[in-house]
Amino acid sequence: MGYDYLIVGLGLAGISFCEQLENHGKTYKVISDNSQISSVVAGGLYNPVILKRFTLAWNGNDQLKIALPFYGQLEKKLQIKLDYKVPILKLFASIEEQNLWFEAADRPKLNKFLNTNIIDNKNNNIDAPFGFGQVLQTGRIDTNKLVIGYQDFLKQKEHLISESFDFDAINLHGEYIKYKSIKARKLVFATGFGIKFNPYFNYLPLNGTKGELLTIKAPYLKEPNIIKSSVFIIPLGGDLYRVGSTYERTDKSNTITEGGKKTLLHKLNSIIKCNYEIVHHAAGIRPTTADRRPLVGRHPELKNMYVLNGLGSRGVMIAPSVSKQLFDSIENGEALPPELDIARFSKRYITKKS
Repeated sequence: MGYDYLIVGLGLAGISFCEQLENHGKTYKVISDNSQISSVVAGGLYNPVILKRFTLAWNGNDQLKIALPFYGQLEKKLQIKLDYKVPILKLFASIEEQNLWFEAADRPKLNKFLNTNIIDNKNNNIDAPFGFGQVLQTGRIDTNKLVIGYQDFLKQKEHLISESFDFDAINLHGEYIKYKSIKARKLVFATGFGIKFNPYFNYLPLNGTKGELLTIKAPYLKEPNIIKSSVFIIPLGGDLYRVGSTYERTDKSNTITEGGKKTLLHKLNSIIKCNYEIVHHAAGIRPTTADRRPLVGRHPELKNMYVLNGLGSRGVMIAPSVSKQLFDSIENGEALPPELDIARFSKRYITKKS
């Protein structure tokens, strides 16, 4: 049987593209071995503001408008709770940082996302003498529940093949691609850091940044908001909090490390003043790029092969919009924005090929 699409990978990028196909009545199969786990271990925050510099994230406003209805649709389809609308409180380190916040809040593109009132600290177990700035229109997507729920959805529809992708099993034909017994018009790779091992797209400058996270149980913390300081502290319910994340650029494994744990605990202990226990420690490789923009588009020579990758640490916000842009490019001939299109790295492909 022939399909419109074969998708490889089922993280945020793969799920988002599947939803484009679902919404447009396309037939498809998905291959995934769960080897790239950055979507599963992610904090899952959606936040249109870069709090390190008090600037609007790239296309943050437009991405948010697409992302929130997208996850709402998925909640109804999968019949699970995914979107937890939780304020993010930026912990101020000084009066100077408060002033920078007020300056940012006066900017036209930021004023609807930054509360101009300083939030006083009322939690005796958090050290915040200068108070907080509140970011509006923020929350958390339960990415682990999303991936598991979508896997179940695809299994029920017999769309999911749980195996490692074998590049030697690809046969290229003029109008279609054949993979083992599967025949598809288009092949889309959405494999996160796994693209480094893809012979068709490994010329792309995907760097990959390792992130480690802790889940702690802190019965006395009693904090309903997401706290952002040198780390995020994200309430999960049941006295559980996710703490993250580290940014390691040399280690490209999903292995947890003692060094990563110590870094997180050192930062956490500078913020909270109550006892806690570590209940989980996880690591994953974020698919980050050299220019901090996604990698989207058609292979330079193979017209039926595409990539959807490089979503970085803001995949929850970025995935719904860029998956739509890729679909519209393939099916409707709409041009991809130059900052997304992998054509921007055509010279790298030519150099590698030669």
